Amino acid sequence: MNIHKNARLTPVRREEMARAVLEGRLSKADAGRAFGVTPKVVARWTARYAALGRTGMIDRSSRPARIPRMTQPTTAERIVALRRKRFTGRHIAREVGVSPATVSRVLRRAGLSRLKDLEPAMPPRRYERERPGDMIHIDIKKLGRFERVGHRITGDRTGQSNSRGVGWEFVHVCIDDASRIAFCRIMPDERRESAVAFLEAALAFYASLGVTVSRVMTDNGSCYRSHEFRNACRKHGLKHVRTQPYRPQTNGKAERFIQTALREWAYAHAYPNSTSRADALPKWLHRYNWHRPHGSIDYKPPISRLALSRDNLLRLHI
Repeated sequence: MNIHKNARLTPVRREEMARAVLEGRLSKADAGRAFGVTPKVVARWTARYAALGRTGMIDRSSRPARIPRMTQPTTAERIVALRRKRFTGRHIAREVGVSPATVSRVLRRAGLSRLKDLEPAMPPRRYERERPGDMIHIDIKKLGRFERVGHRITGDRTGQSNSRGVGWEFVHVCIDDASRIAFCRIMPDERRESAVAFLEAALAFYASLGVTVSRVMTDNGSCYRSHEFRNACRKHGLKHVRTQPYRPQTNGKAERFIQTALREWAYAHAYPNSTSRADALPKWLHRYNWHRPHGSIDYKPPISRLALSRDNLLRLHI
């Protein structure tokens, strides 16, 4: 039961009021004044307590006891059965002899308002490459620049228009399919020059860990369809795979990493400005790769999948 903030009586107070009246300590008028309600309310709760005891002090459902014009269960079952045969709403109404509005209500309760709701849910297609470097996923997240703590943190929207027009920054992200080791860099835009520069930086980062990249997956953004990006992939002997249009799930590892980065880095602290947020990215990325347990790899950090020797761990863990 949800008691609203201005409620005069709770179940305990109702019981106290009813017992005071039944035991003769207060009249109904006096009890109404003492508990801040009318004598009619006092009489109702007193009668209910006398008949049902403490259980009668709980609010009852506001649903009517009888609904004479409610659609019969057999009619609702027939409507659902016809829907499963791919009948339209008006066709069902004509067959059953009810109004289209009734059919709509029944189908909404059954979760079958749309014909596509009849289709079985597609099972998730999860895959994982066997070796680190077999495929890296690349994507871009656009974040607004800011010069002061925004209303997302403070809740104060006054003067927020003064920060408009500061601009944008583009977080290019890359994650390895097998190990989940990630690399990020904030670039000035999402054009082809920035995409190629980020690809070069990502390949150098993975090479420093002893990982040779052979495939790269991106979406169908214009920077990834450019001749410059294609030539960069050919230069490094990379097979470029693009996702199916309007199917971001294909690049799901990059999409999921972006969600994690937003939650644990970009929106995790009240940064005074976007420069401070950018300065915190390398530290968070190091924690993600080297220390943060990853749910999809048995709650081990991504770096554990490289099987580095102790010497390499000490050299790389700066």
